[in-house]
Amino acid sequence: MTWDVRGKNILITGATSGIGLEASVQLARLGAKLVLVGRDAEKTRRTVEGVKSRGDTNDVTYLLCDFSSHVAIRRLADDYRAHHDRLDVLVNNAGTVYKRRTLTETGIEATFAVNHLGYFLLTNLLLDMIKKSAPSRIITVASIAQRQGRIDFDDLAFERDRYGMMKAYARSKLANVLFAAELARRLAGTGVTSNSLHPGSVNTNIWSGAPGYAKPLIAILVKPFLVSAERGAQTIVQLASDPSLESVSGKYFEKKRPVAPAPLAQDQALAKRLWDVSARLVNL
Repeated sequence: MTWDVRGKNILITGATSGIGLEASVQLARLGAKLVLVGRDAEKTRRTVEGVKSRGDTNDVTYLLCDFSSHVAIRRLADDYRAHHDRLDVLVNNAGTVYKRRTLTETGIEATFAVNHLGYFLLTNLLLDMIKKSAPSRIITVASIAQRQGRIDFDDLAFERDRYGMMKAYARSKLANVLFAAELARRLAGTGVTSNSLHPGSVNTNIWSGAPGYAKPLIAILVKPFLVSAERGAQTIVQLASDPSLESVSGKYFEKKRPVAPAPLAQDQALAKRLWDVSARLVNL
C-alpha cells in the first residue's frame, strides 16, 4: 500500500508557532488528523482554531505539555493514549534555548532537557503504539548547529565548562541527530522510520532570549539569510507525507535532501552511549 498522509494521526510538538505551526497547516491541507502540543492552554486553543481555518479541516485537537518536566511528558503520553489508538507520525519539534544556565526541577541543564530528553522520553513512551501503527514515521527536528556540537558526558550541566547559549543549543541539536540515527537502527525491520532534519535557518522567536550585545550581530549577520517559517516547515511535511520516503530511515536532511551530518553525529558508539545516559536521566 502506497503511503498517503490523508487520515493519518500526526502528533506535532512545539506546534503553536514557527515551523511547528506552519507544518501543521500544510499537513492539515493534505488531509492529516492532527494533535498539536503546546505549553500555554489559551495560545494552543487559538492555534488549533487557526490551523482549522487555514487548513480547511476540523480534524485538529490539542494536548498540553511543558517539555522541561518529565512528569508533564509522561502525562502527555498518557493523555494521547487515552484519546487515540494509533500514531502514524510523531514530529519532535518542541525546542528552546536559555540565555543563562538553567536547571530543570530534576537538576538537568534545561536546553538539553527540553530539546533532547523531551524528544527521547516522549518517543519511547509512545513507541509501542507507533510500532503497532506501522508503516509509521518519527521525525526529529534538529539544526545545522549540530555541526558545532560537542557532548561532555561528565559535564552535561555545564558545571565546569562555562555555559554558552550557542554551545548548549549545538549540544542539544547534535544529540537530536544521534538519537534519530540510533532510533533508526533499533527500529530496523519494524516498518517505522526515524529521520532528523535541519529546517533551514528559520526566522522564528527562538533567539529572542539572546543577550543584548548579541542581538545587533544576529540582525546583521543572521537575519538577512533566514527563511520563513512556512518554507522551513517544508522538510517536516516532506518527511511526513512523501511516499518515496516510506523506507528511508536513519538519514539527516538539509534543504529537503539527505546529507551527511557532522562526523560526531555519525559516531555509533557515541549514539549508543547517549541513548544509555538519556535512559538513566529520564528513568526509563
